[in-house]
Amino acid sequence: MCSMLPTDRRFHPVTAPRPTTPPSPPGPPTAPGPRKFLGRLSLPERTYVADALRTETVGGVLLLIAAIVALIWANTGLSDSYESVRAFHIGPASLGLDLSVQHWAADGLLAVFFFVAGIELKRELVAGELRDPKAAALPVIAALSGMVAPALVYVLVNVTGDGSLDGWAVPTATDIAFALAVLAVIGTSLPSALRAFLLTLAVVDDLFAILIIAIFFTSDLNFLALGGAVVGLAVFWLLLRGRVRGWYLYVPLALVIWGLMYNSGVHATIAGVAMGLMLRCTRDENGEAHSPGEYIEHLVRPISAGIAVPLFALFSAGVTVSGKAVGDVFTRPETLGVVLGLVVGKAVGIFGGTWLAARFTRAELNDDLAWPDVFAVASLAGIGFTVSLLIGELAFTGNAELTDQVKASVLLGSLIAAVLSGILLKLRVRKYRAMVEDEERDEDRDGIPDIYELDQPEYHLRMAAIYEEKAAEHRKLAELARASSGKDDSPA
Repeated sequence: MCSMLPTDRRFHPVTAPRPTTPPSPPGPPTAPGPRKFLGRLSLPERTYVADALRTETVGGVLLLIAAIVALIWANTGLSDSYESVRAFHIGPASLGLDLSVQHWAADGLLAVFFFVAGIELKRELVAGELRDPKAAALPVIAALSGMVAPALVYVLVNVTGDGSLDGWAVPTATDIAFALAVLAVIGTSLPSALRAFLLTLAVVDDLFAILIIAIFFTSDLNFLALGGAVVGLAVFWLLLRGRVRGWYLYVPLALVIWGLMYNSGVHATIAGVAMGLMLRCTRDENGEAHSPGEYIEHLVRPISAGIAVPLFALFSAGVTVSGKAVGDVFTRPETLGVVLGLVVGKAVGIFGGTWLAARFTRAELNDDLAWPDVFAVASLAGIGFTVSLLIGELAFTGNAELTDQVKASVLLGSLIAAVLSGILLKLRVRKYRAMVEDEERDEDRDGIPDIYELDQPEYHLRMAAIYEEKAAEHRKLAELARASSGKDDSPA
């Protein structure tokens, strides 16, 4: 998520006089305190998180609308037209790309989503939470635990119920956009530390989902096409390395790489991830305003969140919903494993992994938060929609009935996780609002939240000038009121 970071924050002119006395010498060094988990973010990181999640929230609402439209379309008298549209084939057969609309959405449009995911991951590795191994330990362990636990829950349910183990990866994914849409619907704004934790969880989650797709869902390889894709990626990297500019070079090349990757037998979305990881997400030493990763992510993210992912949901989420279908979700081991994996496995895995990691690394929780807050966010991560639907399609290819049932279980499990997390977050909504207000308060009107300036003399001088101006205004009003009162009391 290399979204645009403000590089030209300008302070408003300081009206108060600057101190003329030299600063006092620093005191003796103090021992560093214990590391805080979910502590306050740096200002650039907070700005980045806010900008990135703002776009994802809008995309999440569109995703939610698309899913509702798909369900209505597939469960009314128009269901035949829904099946006809998503089964309609289009594309050059000579290039091996005569695909259905549903297939184009899953392999084509989601490549854009995974391209952005690749940039997000690169940014986190070089400039975000994952660049420092010590700081990355907690969210990485939490994300890994949040993927292993749902898979174990699914395997346990299916071993016990004599079901298929092919769908073990379905409940491992988290859909950050859908989770943010739930927050928007219930009207809860999380403090920036919790939002950043959720974002990092999703980035690591996407990384391992990509690896799962690449390793476990690769069909028979066409080495000629795969070699062509590798050559294309090498050319892509060399162009970036040489700082060659021009969308007319990169877009056609990206399409060629995608087509070759699709024909190679490796899932085509891997091409998007690979190209995203190649982008540079750090600025050069020549005063570059934005890195290529920041710039391209800023252009492509709205396409991914606003078009690609909602269209995928529109053509993948349309499953038949009835009393019998819902009942089957809780009686068939494959679908029950998905629901329990999302609702129970995600929450227990993320919370348990976080608590254990904090205990063994001696990281103290932020004083303003409590462990129930971590559990609520862990429950919110149980909303697995986009990637879970994709893995469901890949896991049960050739079994249309089971694929639809697994999709229904993803929808139902995500809905239960959304309701559960919504209730838990609502219990703490007042505390969250107070924390968000503290984070956003800007009384000196310089464009930077006051909480980041409390140790700066200039901030206190600006505040002193503001209060002096207000005091002078109130004194003037007091004199006017006194003069007006004296006139009213004078004899006729």
